[in-house]
Amino acid sequence: MQRTLAKAVVMTGIGVHQGETARIRILPAPCDYGVRFMRTDVIGVDQMVEARFDAVVDTALCTRIGNDDGVSVSTIEHLMAALAGCGVDNALIEMSGPEVPIMDGSAAPFVRSILNAGIIDQDEPLRVIRILKTVRVEHDGRVAELHPAEALEIDFRIDFEDEIIGTQHRVDCFAGTEFLADYADSRTFGRLEDIEKLRALGFARGGSLENAVVVDGAKVLNPGGLRHRDEFVRHKMLDALGDMALAGAPIVGRYCGIRAGHDMTNRLLHALFAAPDAWCYEEISDRSGMVPDYAASVAAPMAVAVGA
Repeated sequence: MQRTLAKAVVMTGIGVHQGETARIRILPAPCDYGVRFMRTDVIGVDQMVEARFDAVVDTALCTRIGNDDGVSVSTIEHLMAALAGCGVDNALIEMSGPEVPIMDGSAAPFVRSILNAGIIDQDEPLRVIRILKTVRVEHDGRVAELHPAEALEIDFRIDFEDEIIGTQHRVDCFAGTEFLADYADSRTFGRLEDIEKLRALGFARGGSLENAVVVDGAKVLNPGGLRHRDEFVRHKMLDALGDMALAGAPIVGRYCGIRAGHDMTNRLLHALFAAPDAWCYEEISDRSGMVPDYAASVAAPMAVAVGA
């Protein structure tokens, strides 16, 4: 069945790139609504922005979506991952600014708030996207693919020159509460030299060791170190889940990324929907064993502790 929130979630935080404080309200929504953002701080134009792959207007530093009136919302990937990982299909997100708060750099604060609010079943079956044949995009040494599979799986490989990161590879099935238990608390990361360059250009104004892992060669500069030995690739998988959620329905298939990021995942979704023989819609009444699944009575005690 489709699912939405049992009640509203209210959160406030700073945007990592623009450094502005924003307040968001994640509200229950009816069946077949999907996920939509509403900019409450703009007037006289269309305030609504649909969370869809074809609304993406920028992927340089984050995923930013926009509408025909030029209203946009940026850094949506961690919140989208939290919604997808918790199995929330329908939600309206009101925002008082242009950027989703970065919180601690992971999806865990969003996950905890969503689970604390509660998730309820709705009356309509869930429509998923089943991958029927392989779709692949490649650009500048980066690769993203979707393959047929019986459940949502993510296979990700990263390769960085930084000694502390190096080459990391991880594969997992996301057909239950795996995201909540093992991925939601993995934080975004960056090189110290790159962050300094971004700040010189007027970006990363809200970035700090409180909301990102910062590396310098063989060192992690955060006083608490890493949350996972392979936190870097886990965060890339978190991003991939959030960006794939822009397909408009959960994907049943295997995502493979090699040095991929927001841009490659968006390219992949465009390629998928340009190949009508590569996918089909399928209605399911039980998501268990296929896509991220949240059962309140079983998962809540474990999941609420994520990233605490």
